Amino acid sequence: MSARLDIVSIGMVTAVGLDAPSACAAMRARLDGFQQTRLLGSAGEWLTGAPIPLPRNWIGDRRMAHLAAGAICEAFESIPEARGQTALILCLPEEDRPGRYVRDDSGLLRSIAEIVEIELHPSSRIIAHGRPSGIVALDHARGLLASGDVPFVMIAGVDSYLTSQTVAHYLSRNRILTPRNPNGFIPGEAAAAVICTQQRQTGVRLFGLGLSREHASIYNTEDLPLRADGMTAAYRAAFEETGIEMNRLGYRIADLVGEQYWFKQSALASLRLLRGRHEFQDIWSPGESLGNIGAAVVPLMLGMAFTAARKGYAAGNPVLIEASNDTGACGAAIVASRAA
Repeated sequence: MSARLDIVSIGMVTAVGLDAPSACAAMRARLDGFQQTRLLGSAGEWLTGAPIPLPRNWIGDRRMAHLAAGAICEAFESIPEARGQTALILCLPEEDRPGRYVRDDSGLLRSIAEIVEIELHPSSRIIAHGRPSGIVALDHARGLLASGDVPFVMIAGVDSYLTSQTVAHYLSRNRILTPRNPNGFIPGEAAAAVICTQQRQTGVRLFGLGLSREHASIYNTEDLPLRADGMTAAYRAAFEETGIEMNRLGYRIADLVGEQYWFKQSALASLRLLRGRHEFQDIWSPGESLGNIGAAVVPLMLGMAFTAARKGYAAGNPVLIEASNDTGACGAAIVASRAA
């Protein structure tokens, strides 16, 4: 599908800012929300995490609903006409992830709509693939917009790794950052939302998208060597749809959560496709400030690109946004400011 969409408004709730302007400013300044949590490591030490400071100590589905609603309400502030005519695509963690905060996906969607005070559009849906959920959501969003069924689509993501079950699961697999394990991630939480539409003269536009699967996933039982075939295929599909080579890319924003596997995957994909003369291509990651924020990461990375283009500090144009998960799902999207 080659239908394009425009991202015209964003919202964020993070450990470094409870709205998009403050969160993006903090991430640009390399500030982080890391602090000692009440979660114990394998050696009995308090683990580092990136919790969101909320006025009330909500937990479970209620906490997730309020986080998501905060980001969605902020996105609606800039495009008030979208209220009442927006399909909501909600990105959530994988259904089988241990300690998953969300117990009832459909109930969470209804709770968010109630807090935001909107009626759920019949085309609203849930995508539960963890970090790359937002790339899948972009594909669905442009299909909805191309069909003419709805003038606006809201892509929202919310997730948290800050539960005892989740932490225990990843500790048992030696994947949490601790004093004894430098090759691990910091558990975090966040919510982010973007409003998508067509034929707008502002914001950033989606030009290409690619989805694939990596057989040598971080958990592959056959112990296959990582060649980044999945991410390379996702990159290639996005570039082919956009109609450019990788040497024309401005920069990348990736869901690098701190483990070596993801850095290696991104580097290999770039090495396999980057040819010819090119300018320096920087790589940004919200993980530097927020840790692993799961399904919220793609809407948040889109918000980072949107803000950077709007404020004039983008590291180039266009930007490639990438995400992948533990089971090998890989996604890449190329967006650019309308001035490109």
